Amino acid sequence: MVINEVLDTVTSIAKGVIGLGLSLVTVALVVDVLFPGTTNIVASVSGLVESFTSGGLTGLIVLVIFIAIASRT
Repeated sequence: MVINEVLDTVTSIAKGVIGLGLSLVTVALVVDVLFPGTTNIVASVSGLVESFTSGGLTGLIVLVIFIAIASRT
């Protein structure tokens, strides 16, 4: 029973950290669109997507899985 409580705690902490990170990325994207070049996150995100898509079908599958996990939180 104790292990379930620990896992629930770790899961809730991880969800909070991931949610915070996604919120910060969203804010940085908006700031970079309004004031180009301030955060360079648009270039970083496009580089990340390019690294997924350059892997061919495998990279595309990993990108879809990554988006599914990110949207689940």
